[in-house]
Amino acid sequence: MSAEEEQPEPDQPAGDEEVDTDAKLFGRWEVDGIEYADPSTKRYITITPIAHTMGRHASKQFQKSEVSIVERLINRLMQTEENTGKKQQALGIVRDAFEIVHERTEENPIQVLVHAVENAGPREETVRLKYGGISVPKAVDVGPQRRVDQALKFIAEGTYSASYKSSTDASEALAQQLIGAADYDVQTSAINQKEEKERVAAAAR
Repeated sequence: MSAEEEQPEPDQPAGDEEVDTDAKLFGRWEVDGIEYADPSTKRYITITPIAHTMGRHASKQFQKSEVSIVERLINRLMQTEENTGKKQQALGIVRDAFEIVHERTEENPIQVLVHAVENAGPREETVRLKYGGISVPKAVDVGPQRRVDQALKFIAEGTYSASYKSSTDASEALAQQLIGAADYDVQTSAINQKEEKERVAAAAR
């Protein structure tokens, strides 16, 4: 038998070991196997291991839903006077908050975030209609994309109000908001704001 016949075929693996190339968010959290309780918002909650796309979708209308929900939360946290433009700082807040969430719930923090967004999104709100110069509130259903937007807004505002001029760290405040919203705790600011919007809409039916 010649030396060429003794060599393995080029397409045969050299060993039985499999190389795991799956990327993880922050190098730790799995992005696969995330469960969705609300089918209406599922297509608008994107989960990817990328937390900073450098504005790739900024100029495309309605493409914000293609951005990772984690990055959208980070961008929302920057929309304050103190954190404007400080994405690395906001990213660090979210990373630390995820660690706290994992320690307290022993769950994947991405899963907790998804449940928090699903629970904090209002299903009904009010608009102003004018009849002969008189402004009348009218209850309307909220679209799934706006529900996700509103949920992220409520979570970010709750984090800011709990940590501004307070001894509570921003990461600690964010972790409390995520855990409370995921458990549908009405004492949580995000859930409280959602309930208030739906209460006003119910009165305007």
